[in-house]
Amino acid sequence: MENNNLKRGIGMTAALSTVMGTVIGAGVFFKTASVVNSTHSFALTILAWIVGGLLTICAGLTVSELAAAIPKTGGAIKYLDYTYGPTTGFAMGWAQILVYYPANIAAESIIFATQLINLFHLNASLNIPIAIISAFSILFVNLLGAKVTGYFQTTTLILKLVPIALISIVGLIIPGNVNISLFPATPTNGANPFFAFSAGLLATMFAYDGWIGICDVAGEIKNPKKNLPRAIILGLSFITIIYTLINFVFLKTLPLDQIAGNQNAAAEAAMKIFGELGGKLVTIGILVSVYGSINGYTLSGMRIPYAMGVSDTLPFSKYFTKLTKKTAVPYVAGLFQVAIAVIMIFLGTFDLLTDMLVFVMWIFNCLLFIAVFKLRIKHPEMIRPYKVPWYPIIPAIALVGGGFILVETLLTQFNLALIGMLLTLLSYPIYYFHKHQINKQ
Repeated sequence: MENNNLKRGIGMTAALSTVMGTVIGAGVFFKTASVVNSTHSFALTILAWIVGGLLTICAGLTVSELAAAIPKTGGAIKYLDYTYGPTTGFAMGWAQILVYYPANIAAESIIFATQLINLFHLNASLNIPIAIISAFSILFVNLLGAKVTGYFQTTTLILKLVPIALISIVGLIIPGNVNISLFPATPTNGANPFFAFSAGLLATMFAYDGWIGICDVAGEIKNPKKNLPRAIILGLSFITIIYTLINFVFLKTLPLDQIAGNQNAAAEAAMKIFGELGGKLVTIGILVSVYGSINGYTLSGMRIPYAMGVSDTLPFSKYFTKLTKKTAVPYVAGLFQVAIAVIMIFLGTFDLLTDMLVFVMWIFNCLLFIAVFKLRIKHPEMIRPYKVPWYPIIPAIALVGGGFILVETLLTQFNLALIGMLLTLLSYPIYYFHKHQINKQ
């Protein structure tokens, strides 16, 4: 398949920025609590972050072959549509509308509220109201138009790197408060090391989420055969190093028991490193980072039901295509997305919501990995501006890793996985019902 209509104007630097900008978010600050709660081990925690990064690199390198060969607007949905048929593509779009984006907005809003309450010592009962207000305030920012939203996203992207850099650099330089050792690697709570590591690895996946965003611009990257794998390997390698370093700092600053399950661990570590005032300033930087992440998911998320509405693949499609008069923003799609997020805010916690969205999206990630094998066999003549290196080893690692994530979730959080699967499977009757209604007209 030849790319005849997309201009290849994205260079190496822009591609690298896209990879890093879409992945780095709130997970680096707040998933540490979940990882340590699973591993109860310095060595296993660091290993989980490293392995999570390597798995993500393999996944990015694999799916990018599809992105370069099928450079269509819609990204992964179109790759599934092309490989498996429209029902599978619709199922992913449906999962993004009903689970992925609303769960991200809800989870980030909850963590924003938690940190705000912790910073200013507010009443804990304000958690849900603050989370809801933060979600709707970001929707309001988006309704002001793409230009305002773009400036806001760029500003928060720059600002969110500040607390990461400060904690990593200063935290590495100053003496630690905790004696750390790679050995023995066994969990301090006596848990089985393999199962502890497995649960810790699963917890890192939310922090590495967003890597598939590079696929949306793969068809516009200059010299994709050279620049695409470079951007993915360098970008995700840098992120893996950053995540590993900042978690090393957390572990040398606070005892394991103080980090495990503690969503305020990043703020407490900042207080230890920079003192009361400096710690609060860094915590404000973390809050800005989280707020920017909510904006990113809101901005991207509302475009999915809008795009599916334009192609008339959703029930009530005409409503999802409605735009604001002055700024041309899909406001109905935005309100629908935030409404689902608000329901999730009432029903879930940060870890519950992030684990569910990771599980649902890795179902489709695995289908994408399989698609690379399937299209290599079925369509060897397809023009591939970029091919995954070391085929079939890299795609096999990605698929085995993805399968591991799904099995681990099913074994340890069956009810959560079941809810995610049922919400996704609901897409099939919706698809055929809507198709039947269209055929009747």
